[in-house]
Amino acid sequence: MTEKSSLNPIVIFDIDGVVRDVGNSYRRALADTVEHFTNTAYRPTPGDIDQLKSEGLWNNDWEASQEFIYRHFESLGQTRQQLQLDYKTIVAFFQSRYRGTDPDNWNGYICDEPLLLQPSYLEKLTESGIYWGFFSGATRGSATYVLHKRLGLQSPVLIAMEDAPGKPDPSGLFATIRLLETEINNNSAIIYVGDTVADMYTVRKAREMNPHRNLIGVGILPPHVQDTAAHSDVYTQTLLAAGAAIVLSNVQELNPVKIAELFREVGKN
Repeated sequence: MTEKSSLNPIVIFDIDGVVRDVGNSYRRALADTVEHFTNTAYRPTPGDIDQLKSEGLWNNDWEASQEFIYRHFESLGQTRQQLQLDYKTIVAFFQSRYRGTDPDNWNGYICDEPLLLQPSYLEKLTESGIYWGFFSGATRGSATYVLHKRLGLQSPVLIAMEDAPGKPDPSGLFATIRLLETEINNNSAIIYVGDTVADMYTVRKAREMNPHRNLIGVGILPPHVQDTAAHSDVYTQTLLAAGAAIVLSNVQELNPVKIAELFREVGKN
């Protein structure tokens, strides 16, 4: 790693499973949606959802819901052409659970999401000369809700669902980097922090497209996989196999000291 690339490191965070615990919100809404559209015949378990997301293609929970529904009916001998699912109807039902029934004052599962980091953590990064922002597959409304209303961040750099193609396409990651680098050198070392295979694949694809950039993927164990040591270990190995440099149990473990260590290790390779 060159001296220039370490001057202003950048850390970009995914939101769901990293900044907030979505085990009883997004994932619950997903399970509700699949159960509803399969006429209560099938409700995916947390393990089922992890298995689907381990394919690296289903970062969008609306699309994941639809895929579960299709696969359920395919197991009964029906084809996708026969089903002709209405994606907009699926999304609307999902949102009625996640955001709630009042479009002006959300009253759904989103209101009760536990936070996984505190504003003081981000303040310490800033004090250490580390720039940070967010790239998430969540809608801008949902991402803004947690960043502004829950964390009190005024105008954080954010690329959300509406702003870029879905992961693992790295376009949104590059867009976030560009926004952060308007103030600093354009050869920064980059860490992207995520909790899914799609997040790690995003970093991998970004490196393939821009091999001269110092891009590191850091995996985070979402709370729902930390119920047992065995579950945590399996999920850790999945993220490492997908390209994570390290896997942490909470994002706040990625402190300035750990960030410097990561860049030193990469610089040796």
